[in-house]
Amino acid sequence: MSTSDELVIEPAGGRPANASLILLHGLGADGNDLAPIVPAFSLPRSVALRTVLPHAPRLPVTVNGGMQMPAWYDILEMNLGRRVDEAQLRVSAKRVHELIDAEIAKGIDSRHIILAGFSQGGAVAYEAALTYPKRLGGLLAMSTYFATADSIVPSDANRDLPIEVHHGNFDPVVPESLGREGAERAEAMGHPLIYRSYPMQHAICPQQIAQIGTWLGERLSQGADETEKS
Repeated sequence: MSTSDELVIEPAGGRPANASLILLHGLGADGNDLAPIVPAFSLPRSVALRTVLPHAPRLPVTVNGGMQMPAWYDILEMNLGRRVDEAQLRVSAKRVHELIDAEIAKGIDSRHIILAGFSQGGAVAYEAALTYPKRLGGLLAMSTYFATADSIVPSDANRDLPIEVHHGNFDPVVPESLGREGAERAEAMGHPLIYRSYPMQHAICPQQIAQIGTWLGERLSQGADETEKS
């Protein structure tokens, strides 16, 4: 059921969910922004996916003249390092942890839960996924950067969590160099990682959506195999 805090898309056909995707939008948007891509995922019949799209709170954003807008955290400087308010980012990551807990309480195994985020949402997803204390299914980081790479305290459960990173070659908002750097930092921490680039700007393209569906199907099928063995 959708609420004022998040949009929830249940599996098609009224099937009970057996997997969850928590998908975080970018700066200035809300959960509705990414909802149209969800029906385009071509998933195996065995995967009944519930997608949770939370809405960010309204915060003043320094680099936008202090204007209030939906934001997961404040961006203090638009330099190559993207100086951000890490305390606010971690508050958002804690909220994602609570959403994961809620999915587990509904009967979803943590290994069947995927975190994903676009732009600012991806930076939160990095922090939330790698610090969550139970094993997750994977992390998808889109057109984003690893804002807390220097300060993150990873959980043992997700120290080798598989990560898929997507970025546009012509991104004028988050330069691809930031996306590659974040991917390299995560890979150096021991994460199996696949990096994919697309001929686009700060966006999501049809070719990418098809790949996301393939990756979700692979990860959630593997998660099901792990559950059967445990």
